[in-house]
Amino acid sequence: MASRNQIEHSLESNHHERKPPTGDLSNERHYSIQEVAVLWNLSEKTVRRLFENEPGVIEIGNGEARFRRAYVTRRIPESVAQRVHRRLRRSA
Repeated sequence: MASRNQIEHSLESNHHERKPPTGDLSNERHYSIQEVAVLWNLSEKTVRRLFENEPGVIEIGNGEARFRRAYVTRRIPESVAQRVHRRLRRSA
């Protein structure tokens, strides 16, 4: 797991190198639930709930399993994380 300092450094260094978003999320930095939880100082459970039905979040895996627990891996594009963060700031 990357530390908070490593993640913040990655955000700062990539922020200046990035071009404005063009609607193509594939070229953006994607964050795991754990990374967003560390950055925002929230629990992973809270971050999962925040991004559960958010448009643009990538879900990998099958949500349905007949006899076993279903696993879904989520990756959050940077622009989606920023959108949710702006929404949360406005509602606070």
